[in-house]
Amino acid sequence: STFTPMSSYSNIPTPLPIGNSFFDSVIENGYYYVDKTLLIKDLLDKKAAVTLFTRPRRFGKTLNQTMLKCFFEDMTEVRGWGAKDGRSLFKGLKIEQADGGRYMEEQGQYPVVYLSLKGAKQGSWELSYAMLKTTIMDEFRRHNYLLDDEQLAEKEHYRRIMQDEGSDKDYAQSLRFLTECLEKHHGKRAVILIDEYDVPLENAWFEGFYDKMIKFIRSLFESALKDNPFLKFAVLTGCLRVSRESIFTGLNNLDIISILTKDYSEYFGFTESEVEVMLRYYKLEFKTAEAKDWYNGYLFGDTQVYNPWSTIKVVRDWLSGETYPRPYWSNTSSNDIVRKLVDKADDESKEDLAVLVAGGSISKTIHEDVTYDEVDKDLGNLWNFLFFTGYLTKKNERIDEEDKLILELSIPNRELRYIFNTKIDDWFREKIRQKDYSKLYAAILAGDVAAFEKELSDVLFQSISYLDNSEAFYHGLLVGILAKLQDWSLKSNREAGWGRSDIYLKYKNFRGKAIIFELKYAEKVAGLD
Repeated sequence: STFTPMSSYSNIPTPLPIGNSFFDSVIENGYYYVDKTLLIKDLLDKKAAVTLFTRPRRFGKTLNQTMLKCFFEDMTEVRGWGAKDGRSLFKGLKIEQADGGRYMEEQGQYPVVYLSLKGAKQGSWELSYAMLKTTIMDEFRRHNYLLDDEQLAEKEHYRRIMQDEGSDKDYAQSLRFLTECLEKHHGKRAVILIDEYDVPLENAWFEGFYDKMIKFIRSLFESALKDNPFLKFAVLTGCLRVSRESIFTGLNNLDIISILTKDYSEYFGFTESEVEVMLRYYKLEFKTAEAKDWYNGYLFGDTQVYNPWSTIKVVRDWLSGETYPRPYWSNTSSNDIVRKLVDKADDESKEDLAVLVAGGSISKTIHEDVTYDEVDKDLGNLWNFLFFTGYLTKKNERIDEEDKLILELSIPNRELRYIFNTKIDDWFREKIRQKDYSKLYAAILAGDVAAFEKELSDVLFQSISYLDNSEAFYHGLLVGILAKLQDWSLKSNREAGWGRSDIYLKYKNFRGKAIIFELKYAEKVAGLD
């Protein structure tokens, strides 16, 4: 790990980069930085034309993309920096020392096109498309020095795109056009960096305009990444791997690095040794076991990694005097699709979720290609999304007799177990709250035991079962249902006569009937009678 103190005379610890995902800002402002710059070395050594990294949200993808931008970009005209200024960002970092400094010869040598597509997460196609165009226009404006190039014949075309006056076709082919202009001006092919590449597709699927979005993204990517003579190389990052057929048709030079891939496995998330160094630096060594219990447990390739977002947050809080870790990641990860899949979960899926939360593991077929328009057509996709979005981790893997990949999956740590115990369980409970209980109420008021049993069983089958380990669970569930019964007064665990009833319903008019519930819990189905 590498860090830059705020000043040589300050006793204040190096600040942690909470919410700062821009490499140059982290370095220039002296934040603690876990050195991932050897990612540059591996990219240069492997020489892939297009590399796609997929990792869960908040695992350092944007920080790495901006690090690549700062390393490769010729900042002379976009920032007014010379080569020496750009190299200062990497002073003392691993890439500067790698192979006697040979890799630093590539620093600041290329024009770079950098896009983050996260702004396309909007509620309509029109607004999402407008935000994508704005992102493209901003990048054209960042390179507006090209308009001063007397040799550039396409200035009017460039100006139309930059000023939101281009056609749909202009924007669909804009990245290729920009690389062409940059190559003509600099005399070098351009590097393309695209962050959050899958956000427009995920959002469009959820909001209902997937077909329109897929057509635009396919055209944008194909023109820029396939057979583009002005492209040096490209790096894309996102949460999920989208099937090659949907947006990468014919792109045979795509190197896909998922969480199952051994290459590059240490560059996203913090390794155990990096966390140990961080805790020693902040004199928090005694918190090592606690940090591991809460935030470790992810397996990327063959590398055990911590959630970097949560690790930085808990170190900050520990330094501020907080005692207990928290589930910081629960409100940062995109979970719209996971929630939709959980809503469709069948009894077998609920049983599997129960096994997971109890600390066990399940074996599931996993496939990396995702087509969003088929997400909810197969319940097996639930496990793909839970795995690739970071909710589950791999314990073991095998290939079955049909050459399918079978993974043994488990919940990685206490942070995620908390999320399962709250977020996912809340979704099931919300589903129960929306149920029509009129038949259940009618059975209760009529004293119809058989109908009551059937209706209550239906309710329980819609709930997740891992909390059903005591009489108290059923008691709470039933109280919540009965509380909606109008004109009836509900009492729970109240003294009455010679004892204490579990649940007591009394009509508000004293002449109405009273209903007493006594609940019993059976360990097994055979004991229910």
